[in-house]
Amino acid sequence: MEQTRIDRWLWAVRIHRTRTAATEACRGGHVEVNRSSAKPATPVRRGDRVTVRMAGRVRELEVVDLVDKRVGAQVAATCLVDHSPPLERDASPPFARPPASGRPTKRDRRELDRLRRR
Repeated sequence: MEQTRIDRWLWAVRIHRTRTAATEACRGGHVEVNRSSAKPATPVRRGDRVTVRMAGRVRELEVVDLVDKRVGAQVAATCLVDHSPPLERDASPPFARPPASGRPTKRDRRELDRLRRR
């Protein structure tokens, strides 16, 4: 096999849970192959760079092996090389109020609403 569809590959290597989810990600513009926007039927070959944006994170993947059937997690890990930057975790909550400080002000509530919408 020299090439396969990008939506099928994303599903097979367990980036997306279902093939439908992978197809919708492609249609929504969340997937790029070699820095160009990818449709679900875009062919992917060995050595291609795939960029996937999902759940507020950008994943940079390199295609090492082509699979078009869903494989186990250990096999899927050998089919790609992840060049993504490490995920940064904040130790502090985005908005913290001291305990027993009373009811939040209108300004505090607006800030909370802004954080929830992100």
